[in-house]
Amino acid sequence: MSGFDDREKAAEAKFVHDEATKFKIEARRNKLLGQWAAEQLGMSAASEIEAYVGEVISSDFEEAGDEDVFRKVRGDFDAKGVSISDDDLRSKMKSLYAEVAETFKPTN
Repeated sequence: MSGFDDREKAAEAKFVHDEATKFKIEARRNKLLGQWAAEQLGMSAASEIEAYVGEVISSDFEEAGDEDVFRKVRGDFDAKGVSISDDDLRSKMKSLYAEVAETFKPTN
């Protein structure tokens, strides 16, 4: 029975690690997305960009998944008349996620 317990504990530890890694990747992606979106919105002052990045990061805590972040940025783009399609915004979110995830891959 000890072998089963060890495997169960290992699986639980892997799950916790994977979820923590996913959270870190999403948080970093949201930071980069916020910086990119701030540029698209014409923000140039460092304090303004930093505040906006914080808003984008905070928006991710509204619900599970990426839709809350998407809605935040989409709404801001719409309010400022930034013409970036939904597909392009989603593509940017995916490419930033992949870019950040690459930095979390173990190096051998």
